[in-house]
Amino acid sequence: MTTLIAYLKARMKTVVAVCVVLLAVIAVASLLIDTHHAHTWAEQHVPFFWSWFGFAAAALIIGAARWFGRSGIQAPADAYDRTLLPCEEDA
Repeated sequence: MTTLIAYLKARMKTVVAVCVVLLAVIAVASLLIDTHHAHTWAEQHVPFFWSWFGFAAAALIIGAARWFGRSGIQAPADAYDRTLLPCEEDA
């Protein structure tokens, strides 16, 4: 697995180009789908609705996770490297 990651990192421009082409193919394919029987108004009239919806949901989840992590749930980066304070040694 490490060799695969190293291989892809060495060819980053190719990986990005393949991802952009794949994204364009998915976008064009979504325009070709018949939306006559869509369930909601947004599906019928907003181009790339589910792509936008998925991106917004992922961004919201990432933002919430970052907020939770910074609000005190996440341990400090030096949690295992620091020495104990005198008041913490008794606990």
